[in-house]
Amino acid sequence: MGMENLISLELRAGVLLSITLIAIGVALIFVNGTSNGYTLSEIAATNSTINSAGFGALSVIYSIGNFQGIDFIFLGLIVLLLTPIVRVVLSILFFMEEKNWLYVVITLIVLFNLLFAIFVVPSLVGTKVVIPQ
Repeated sequence: MGMENLISLELRAGVLLSITLIAIGVALIFVNGTSNGYTLSEIAATNSTINSAGFGALSVIYSIGNFQGIDFIFLGLIVLLLTPIVRVVLSILFFMEEKNWLYVVITLIVLFNLLFAIFVVPSLVGTKVVIPQ
């Protein structure tokens, strides 16, 4: 399997896994009527106070066994965020294998920009980001 095919497979798998996890989370919320102590009306309210700042990545992964819908939804969003990051890392490996050092450097800059936008920029604009513990 060529690197292009591997990258294509990774992108499709990441998006499909994300969609599946989010769909399971929504279904669990509707079946149970609650999730993580929040009622369906609290979750669906237009002025809902539920946001990702209250859920760390590791706590979501550890609580997935409790079958709470919000945990599945947030895990799906984490997978969706990780999908392009993994794609960029695979590209770096591909360019290293080809010994194309210019593109290795360019792709490392892209990876830096992605990580900077995810972990640093929200704190600069005043949004609280929960970093995995």
